[in-house]
Amino acid sequence: MRILVVEDDPKTARFLKQGLVEAGHAVDVAADGEEGSYLGHLNPYDLILLDIQLPKRNGLQLSAALRREGVETPILMLTGRDSTPDVVRGLNAGADDYLTKPFDFDELLARVNALTRRRTGPATGVLRFGDLQLDRLKRQVRRGAHLIDLSPREFRLLEYFMLHPEEVVTRVQLLEKVWDMSFDPETNVVDAHISNLRKKLGQYADPRLLHTVRGAGYVLREEGSE
Repeated sequence: MRILVVEDDPKTARFLKQGLVEAGHAVDVAADGEEGSYLGHLNPYDLILLDIQLPKRNGLQLSAALRREGVETPILMLTGRDSTPDVVRGLNAGADDYLTKPFDFDELLARVNALTRRRTGPATGVLRFGDLQLDRLKRQVRRGAHLIDLSPREFRLLEYFMLHPEEVVTRVQLLEKVWDMSFDPETNVVDAHISNLRKKLGQYADPRLLHTVRGAGYVLREEGSE
């Protein structure tokens, strides 16, 4: 899943990101409420982990604003407060669940899984593009009736394209969102994975779906040529 962590404490943010990445998720981190708001509107996250005590805009304000503006992503609030009024305020601000610091990471993962199952369910966990189908819960990809075997990285790469169909996606975007890396002009890791993914998608059916846009990046579309 793609998860946004909004946490101003660098140590806590690193701990959350490392644990979630090790659990197989793609993670973005925002250090304040304004950056959290920007990223929360920009990207289609599966979950937002939101600290209450944030600079620029606190978690209660951010949660309420996201809900007013139509963002329906599940929100799990993280806070050091555990009194009933604080819990109620968090839920009234649009949070779906509430976890008090310090917490056991296994409990956090259980809450994450429960929230995404409850909100998305099997139907919305499936992305479709033409005859291509990606099941985000079962971690399966099919083209027509054929099951396609992808590595975890290829799966995340295809998932990103299917969340942005018909959009030109740059190498920089893919390195940041799929590899969690800064841009390195010397690396060919994106091109190599695109080549492998393209071969696997074209193994059973036409037309080609992944196209190179010269000088710009790549696009997932049903028609067109390189």
